[in-house]
Formats: sequence, structure tokens, C-alpha cells
Amino acid sequence: MSALRKKFGDDYQVVTTSSSGSGFNQPPPEKKRKRQRFVDKNGRCNVQHGNLGGETSRYLSDLFTTLVDLKWRWNLFIFILTYTVAWLFMASMWWCIAYIRGDLNRAHNEKYTPCVANVYNFPSAFLFFIETEATIGYGYRYITDKCPEGIILFLFQSILGSIVDAFLIGCMFIKMSQPKKRAETLMFSEHAVISMRDGKLTLMFRVGNLRNSHMVSAQIRCKLLKSRQTPEGEFLPLDQLELDVGFSTGADQLFLVSPLTICHVIDTKSPFYDLSQRSMQTEQFEIVVILEGIVETTGMTCQARTSYTEDEVLWGHRFFPVISLEEGFFKVDYSQFHATFERGQEQLSGLPGAPRGQRQHHQAAHQAAEDHGAGGSAQEAPKDELHHLRDDLQLRRPAHEAAANQLRSRRLRR
Repeated sequence: MSALRKKFGDDYQVVTTSSSGSGFNQPPPEKKRKRQRFVDKNGRCNVQHGNLGGETSRYLSDLFTTLVDLKWRWNLFIFILTYTVAWLFMASMWWCIAYIRGDLNRAHNEKYTPCVANVYNFPSAFLFFIETEATIGYGYRYITDKCPEGIILFLFQSILGSIVDAFLIGCMFIKMSQPKKRAETLMFSEHAVISMRDGKLTLMFRVGNLRNSHMVSAQIRCKLLKSRQTPEGEFLPLDQLELDVGFSTGADQLFLVSPLTICHVIDTKSPFYDLSQRSMQTEQFEIVVILEGIVETTGMTCQARTSYTEDEVLWGHRFFPVISLEEGFFKVDYSQFHATFERGQEQLSGLPGAPRGQRQHHQAAHQAAEDHGAGGSAQEAPKDELHHLRDDLQLRRPAHEAAANQLRSRRLRR
């Protein structure tokens, strides 16, 4: 059980709810058959590039980015393989110099000055290279001044080692410091809802930040992916349309300290203007949400993504309140972050801002009822349409009355 404060009018009331109870926490409707998504819920894009042909050489032209984009197991494999090959190659070079000069056979001759002192075989040449590369300097093996080719190889080894270290260590550092994991602590609600807000039909979803560190300059964008056919007959399988979530008013700039509800007003400019509750059962679309911001601790740009398909948009639902006022602070209950409740039997049609298709549907019901009352010559209006009209008129009451009635009935049952 969790105690939450909910606002009705100007007063706050303490509401006790249960995650397994009825009323506010209605079970989500049955989902349709799972279909292919363009963007998964975790933000991964289901796109594979094939038949590149000769374009694969472009990946080698940007080798550093290619290595950073690889999975960790391949990064570690390339890291170990590169150092192993470089070490064996340079150790072989030192061994070849000692072999060509004949130092291996006269290494124990005290009167002879070899190129590298105390190098007798390949293991000793390998140890000399490691001591030099790692700047250990035990002092037992060292280059003498009688070997100019060894001095040149030593300079080449220093330059090559610096390049390999800078490339591989830099690649590993960039990969470890990527802000991808920061997106794991940015939450999106499991469902989006369509309900009335401020007298307008609105598509809403929630975002939240689990960390105490803020997202600087956080901005959110929404794209609607839907197949359509142009008047010229061209079929667009994944047409991208912009959903306005407050760009003109600055509401897309977020102060993401506590969970926020992102709103898209369904008006004449909205792609959902012709959408109705009935048409949602046959329509296929996907809403892609992109949240971007700068990580406060590292200063790197972070992007979190998710998507909602048509069966993840709940019609006539609202999100449950998650913020409560405690003594000295505000408390966020993330156990109710995804919870929604249904506002009775509302159909969200016939109100200001309702989709055009449903308004025309109910305008026809109005006209049929008037014709029936005036002369009786017109056909009787369908009963189901009159029932819808009656439900729409009931929606004109303040939103808090419906929720208050549900609370009263629950308390009486208890």
C-alpha cells in the first residue's frame, strides 16, 4: 500500500491505493499480435544494412569510430591481439640484429661488445623489448654504443609504441566513457495515453530520471512512423511525421528533476486528427520518442529512445500521480510510474479538440435526432450513437468529479 496525495480542486487529499486493487489500476487491454518494431522499447533500432558492395571500405577510412562501435568482446580481442603481435614483431627484430651480428654465439665473451648486452636467445630479446617498452629498466640488459642499427631500431620502437598506445588506449577510454549506460537510468512509461487535458484531446506519456545528477539542456522530440500512399501513387513504407510536443512554446525543453508528462495536443495540425478509438484497432503506426541532453558529471551528450505502437496507446486513460509532499521534500513513488487509470466509460469524442471523424459521426447523430423530433419523417437515430452522445455529454463535468466518485465507491466497499 502506498499513500499518495492527489489534488481535487484546491485541496489535497490522501489516497490509499493498492497495486493489485481495482479502480485506478486497470489491467491493460489485450495486445494484438506482436509485429515488427522500428525502434525497440530499449531504444535499439531494428535496421540492418545489407548489399553494401564496395561501400564497406568506408568503414576502414574511419577506423577509430569503427573500433569504438564494436562490441566489447571484439574490442578486447583486438586490444590483446595488437599488443601481442607488436611485441613479438619488435622482439624478433632485436633477435635478428643479435643473430646477424653474431652476438648469440659470443654473448659470454667478456672481451666482446655486443649490440645489446646479455641477450642470448629469443626469450632474452623479448624481455629486453618489454623492459624498454614499459620503461622498467632493470639494468641487466642495455644497448651499447657499438650498434648504430640498434639505436635506430630503438627510436622506431619508441615511435611505434606511442602510436599503438595512443590508438588502443584512446579507443578503450572513449568506449568506457560513452554515455550509453546513462540512458539506462532514463525511464519512459510503458504505455502512452489519450485523454482530455485543459479541454483538449491530448496524447501523453511519461519520462523520468532515476539519478540525482541532472540532464543539462534536456530536449525531447517525437516522430510518427506510418506507412502511407501519396496522391501520385507512391508508397512510403516508413514516412516520418513530426509530433509537436511544445516546440513553439518551449515545453520541449525539460527540467527533468522529477517525472514529467509530455503532451501532444491533437488539433487540426496533428497527424492524429482523424484518429478515433475505433480506428486505433485497425491502424498501424509507431511513435518514436527521442530524449537528448548533456550528462552533468561528464559533459557528454546522451540520447535515450523508445517507441509506442498502436496497441501501447491506451484510449481514455490517465497516469497515476507519483509525487507526494512530505515534510521538507517531495517524494517520487516510481512503483506507480507506469500505472494508469481509466476515466469511467468516456469515449473522448464530441468535445473541443476531438478528432474530426468522431465529431462528424456525432454531428450526424444530432441531426438524425432533430429530424426525428421535428417531423418524424426521418429515420430513427441509431441507439448506439445516442448512447455515445449521452456519454460525451457526461464528459463535460470536471475531471476530478469522476475520480472522486470512484474513490467514494471504493471506500464504501471497504
